[in-house]
Formats: sequence, structure tokens, C-alpha cells
Amino acid sequence: MGIWEIILGAVLIIMSIAIIIVIILQEGNQQGVGVVTGGADTFFSKNKARSIDAFLSRWTKVFAGIFVLAVLGLNILAYFT
Repeated sequence: MGIWEIILGAVLIIMSIAIIIVIILQEGNQQGVGVVTGGADTFFSKNKARSIDAFLSRWTKVFAGIFVLAVLGLNILAYFT
């Protein structure tokens, strides 16, 4: 096992944990629940949720992209060694 395989394996572990954490932090798409419970969303709470969700969504894509590149790198290393 070479040094690059160890480094890419560590990157895979870190990215998988990061993806799990970022996905858990995101809110679900539960539109209309406030109507049932009687709670009304204000303008500020809607925009705050959108900005946080947009931020988390962007980082999910970044972590997933790094994860895919690490998997491809490991597979290429395994094929040629």
C-alpha cells in the first residue's frame, strides 16, 4: 500500500464524515406544516432558512465532488499497481 493510497483513503473517510454531517444539518422539505400547526413563517425566517440551506447544499456538492475524485483516484491507482 503506497502513500497515495493512504492519503486518498484518509480523504475518503474525512469526506464521507463531512457529507454525513452536512446532510444531517439540512432541513427537510416540509412545506405546509406551519399551516397545520398554526405557525406562520415570517419573511425573515424564510430568508434565513434559504440562505442556510443554500450554504449547506453548496457544501454538500463540494464534498461529494471531492469524494468522487478520491474514489476515482483510488481506482486508477489500484488498476495500475
